[in-house]
Amino acid sequence: MNISFLVIIYFFYGLAFFSMGLLVAMEGGRSTDARLRMALRPLAGFGLVHAAHEWLEMLKLIGHFDAFYSAIISGLGFVLLAFSFLSLAAFGSYLVLGSESTWRVSLIIPLALEAIWVFGLASFRSHYVQSDLIVISDVWTRYAIAIPAGLLAAAGLVVQQRAFRRAGLVTFGRDSLWASISFGWYSIVGQIFTMPSALPPSTFLNSEFFVNTFGFPIQLLRAVTAVFASIFVIRFLRAFQVESDHKIAELQEARLHESRRREELRGELFRRVVAAQEAERQRIARDLHDETGQSLTAIGMGLRGLADEINPRNKAQRDTLGQLQTLSSDSLRELQRIISDLRPAHLDDLGLSATLRWYANRCQEISHLNIKVDISGEEHLLDEVVKIAIFRIIQEALNNIIKHSRATAVTVNLVYTEESARILVRDNGLGFDMDAIKNRAGRVSLGLSGMSERAALLGGTVEVHSRPNYGTEVEALIPYKVTHHEEV
Repeated sequence: MNISFLVIIYFFYGLAFFSMGLLVAMEGGRSTDARLRMALRPLAGFGLVHAAHEWLEMLKLIGHFDAFYSAIISGLGFVLLAFSFLSLAAFGSYLVLGSESTWRVSLIIPLALEAIWVFGLASFRSHYVQSDLIVISDVWTRYAIAIPAGLLAAAGLVVQQRAFRRAGLVTFGRDSLWASISFGWYSIVGQIFTMPSALPPSTFLNSEFFVNTFGFPIQLLRAVTAVFASIFVIRFLRAFQVESDHKIAELQEARLHESRRREELRGELFRRVVAAQEAERQRIARDLHDETGQSLTAIGMGLRGLADEINPRNKAQRDTLGQLQTLSSDSLRELQRIISDLRPAHLDDLGLSATLRWYANRCQEISHLNIKVDISGEEHLLDEVVKIAIFRIIQEALNNIIKHSRATAVTVNLVYTEESARILVRDNGLGFDMDAIKNRAGRVSLGLSGMSERAALLGGTVEVHSRPNYGTEVEALIPYKVTHHEEV
């Protein structure tokens, strides 16, 4: 037989198991299945140690060692062979027995195989001559440990194939099944044709019989089955990445669900806060109208009646009463303005667009600003909370302009779309430095922050653009859902 050909076979034979052992050692800990994670540890040991054994066999073919070094290499190879197959037996036992309560029991199987193996080696010393013991020990190791270990691994991979199928990982279950078939061939066919020895049935069922029957060495069959077993084991290791991706997807879905739930709760909380706020505004407006307003009206009427009774010649008293009447009338008008700001009745009676035009006209009267209101798009039937938010944002923007901007002209644009309302309030006032205000105060004014909070709680945004001597722009986007009245 060509030695160079055997050297190549042993090289790739060892390389296949080394690659498998290395990848299993690196990836095996990622499995979420504790049973599989525990089983893969001895499989990694089998791959690495068995690769070392095959490469030692390759060195024996390549090198020309004297009797001493040949004995050392043969003894080391013998130990590596036994240890590797005991690791493979542990791998199969963990997978077959499965549950956590039987993990310790599963160690009994490789220990029993080891006991049988040691007992056989001890008994052979008295039955065979010393020169035959090395070959007989190799043959006995394959009979006593390698064949049962390979069959255990094959059975364990069948069990794992069912576990993959239950988890919905059918492709990886198929890879596990093919790995089981490869280990079955490796253990039964690959290990039963051993070196020729005096230990039956290797006296006739051996590597020489195999090569004479099939025309190629048994080492080639072992190498091919090792390559296939390694490929399919490495393929089903990808299941760990799929499991990780599934878990990441589940966590992301859970976080998305929780985020949506928080948004729903925040929206509901906002609606309740706004409803309570508007209800309180209505109550205050009603109380001011019913009590303070009537009291001021009564005071004005009383002052007019008193003025009629005072002697026309008493100019000082009449002037004082006139001033009191004027003060009473001004206070009543201011009270009516406050009541209107708290809750304009037009918002309920005429709708948002008409209310905005009315409010702009009133601001124009008291401030002498030139306010232009441009409303485009179809005004939908909006939720009460959205309608109030849009009005309050524009109201706050106009109040800020009146108080701080020293502007002469203001443009209010409101655009209705199918899913949102776009607001743009622009003035030609003094403007301000946004960065300077943030750095000085730590945040923008309460009015601007209030607009931002109102919009954010509805899923919208408010942006303020300004710089000195170039005016200010308040831009807001308020998403909404159109409400429809049911036909009766």
